[in-house]
Amino acid sequence: MRAIRFDNVGGPEVMRLVDVDLPPPGAGELRLKQAAIAINFIDTYHRSGLYPMKLPSGLGLEAVGVVEAVGAGVTDFAAGDRAGYCTGPVGAYAEAHNVPAGRAVKIPDAISDDIAASVLMKGMTSEYLLRRTYPVKEGETILFHAAAGGVGQVACQWARALGATVIGTVGSDAKVELAKSNGCDHVIVSSREDIAARVMEITGGKGVAVSYDGVGKESWDASLASLSLRGVQVSFGNASGPVPPVSPAMLSPKSLYLTRPGLFSYTSTTEELRMSAAVLFDVMLSGNVKIAPPTVYTLADAAKAHADLEGRRTTGSLILKP
Repeated sequence: MRAIRFDNVGGPEVMRLVDVDLPPPGAGELRLKQAAIAINFIDTYHRSGLYPMKLPSGLGLEAVGVVEAVGAGVTDFAAGDRAGYCTGPVGAYAEAHNVPAGRAVKIPDAISDDIAASVLMKGMTSEYLLRRTYPVKEGETILFHAAAGGVGQVACQWARALGATVIGTVGSDAKVELAKSNGCDHVIVSSREDIAARVMEITGGKGVAVSYDGVGKESWDASLASLSLRGVQVSFGNASGPVPPVSPAMLSPKSLYLTRPGLFSYTSTTEELRMSAAVLFDVMLSGNVKIAPPTVYTLADAAKAHADLEGRRTTGSLILKP
């Protein structure tokens, strides 16, 4: 089968499409013939070395397809089932992949392969952020950075459905209408506006209860300055680079709370993983969260997809087709 591999960390050019052998699924595993493979920012962190990995390695944590075979002891999946995964194991950029059955979920018939692959990680991230890291309450005002991105489009719709007033940030004027159509009541263009000043203007000087920040370095100071007294800074990503070292003293003037959550901690058990997926599917099927068709690249064009993603030339979700 064909798969993406890389031997050294670096830019998108380090990825190679090669022929590899895939063994039969082992005990507790299923083999998935993959129909759609998600591209996530964490993939670029693995490839660049920001999150170190043992090399050589495959890449990618999320895909959807059809079960071809199951290993010994697997009873909750059978050949022919549609299934997906979004927390690894690494190696999703491939035509097929062996995955622990306990890390897989069944895909509802009403949700297509492309939509499911584009939303599992981003949607389950939205679920834990809005329902468990900081449970959004009706009537609150929240700040969500990168509102036109893959996570942002899902989370802002969901937050609106929960009854929040949503302030979103985007990088350019071209993304304003997209953010508004996906749940934002107010949109701030970070490239030409002072985020914190606009937040204070919108909130009458109070600030927001919570800032969900997947951008990282570039938005860090603005996020903290946008919070209300005892507000919560949720730093869940590093799209613009890692946040500099933080002194707890910088939180004290407004008694702020800071957390750095991750999907893997919120889906550490099979039960948590499948609960999160079920809640996501429910909110999608209810119509409260609508998922736009993803941008599609071929597996052979994975390097171009990474370059476009890191260059902020994309909106919404990206997938690879084997």
